[in-house]
Amino acid sequence: MLSEYLQTFDIYSWQIITILIFAGFLTGVVNTFAGSGTIISYSVFMMLGLPISTANGTVRMGVILQTLAAALNFHRNKALDVKKGFLLGIPITIGSIIGAEIAVSIDKDVFEKVIAIVLILMMFFLIKNPDKWIKEKKEISEKNPKKWHYILYFFIGIYGGFIHMGVGIFLLAALVLVSGYDLIKANALKIFTVFLYSPFVLVVFMLNGHIDYAMGIFSSIGNFAAGLIASHFAVKQGAGFVRWFLIVIIILFSAHLLGFFDLFF
Repeated sequence: MLSEYLQTFDIYSWQIITILIFAGFLTGVVNTFAGSGTIISYSVFMMLGLPISTANGTVRMGVILQTLAAALNFHRNKALDVKKGFLLGIPITIGSIIGAEIAVSIDKDVFEKVIAIVLILMMFFLIKNPDKWIKEKKEISEKNPKKWHYILYFFIGIYGGFIHMGVGIFLLAALVLVSGYDLIKANALKIFTVFLYSPFVLVVFMLNGHIDYAMGIFSSIGNFAAGLIASHFAVKQGAGFVRWFLIVIIILFSAHLLGFFDLFF
């Protein structure tokens, strides 16, 4: 098997370092444009022998650098609402800390199937009514969030703290459909709020010994480069491009959650 073959190499060999950097780059590109790209790093970490709990913690190192680079780029291009980012970041961060510390009682397989169905429904609205995702609704986005908005973002934070995969898609949906932003501004806010909560989640995993620092550092190099490049490209291409990228990612991620790829691999 490929995983057994890869584990014959030393972690500091040029082959493994190259794989980690490349995986981090791909993860960062997908995460910056849409979300769920973390599945790439998860898969590589586990193929290299990390248990899922350690992979879940290690991936947060790259997420911090990737979101830092992308957030700075979005801010430079005047696409980031920093004030609103901090407002929304508070409930998301509190939720993420809880999500990182609690054990979810629901069966993992059932949980993944529910997420997949929600994503497919989201894709339907992306295709059916694209204006909702592309045009900003200033009468909503320029106002302070309502109380139930904070509750919604709190629960998204719990999910993000528990497992990072797919949290970007849920944040984008909430920021566009609930908070009224177009996809570019929503993407910038998504990146910024993830940057705000990720250090707290990383500390939780560090305190519990679920970090592989060598793999995390090498992967983070790719994450950081991707954050810089992909955020610049997203702003230049506009919301229409991000919308189609998001549709493709939702299809692939939903197929993975529903086990379709297991039929072929």
